Amino acid sequence: MLHYIIVWFVLLAIAIGNGALRQATFAKRMSELHAHQLSTVIGSVVIGAFIWFIIDKWPPSSNREAIAIGVVWLCMTVVFEFFMGLVIKRQPMAEVVSDYNLSAGRVWILFLIWLALAPWLFFALKQPNQALQRNDHGCHALCVRTCRASHGRG
Repeated sequence: MLHYIIVWFVLLAIAIGNGALRQATFAKRMSELHAHQLSTVIGSVVIGAFIWFIIDKWPPSSNREAIAIGVVWLCMTVVFEFFMGLVIKRQPMAEVVSDYNLSAGRVWILFLIWLALAPWLFFALKQPNQALQRNDHGCHALCVRTCRASHGRG
């Protein structure tokens, strides 16, 4: 898991580069909301491509590890965002959480969902027999606990 934690810092550098690109180019030509939305889409595509590369180069050992990678990256990102907003920029909590308001057109939460799911999704696409295989009871590998509860074993 350590190398996936280190990879998160590369994802952070990509995100910072994406933000710099936004500020230097299209943020000057469109509203802040539209720049945020476009930047989120660009970041999702670029980071998604990098995650695809990472999952191909260092495939997780299991579904569980792929899911754990996404959860760790999600937690690290949210902690970083709140730390930057509250501690470094000294923004009020309402301003920090405003990027999570989908009804206001803020699409950051969609990126976070993508970040959390991408490692497992790419693992599943690259290892379809392992990621989506069913056991003797017809249960998917992701549902081991439910299967054990229902059938007494996985």
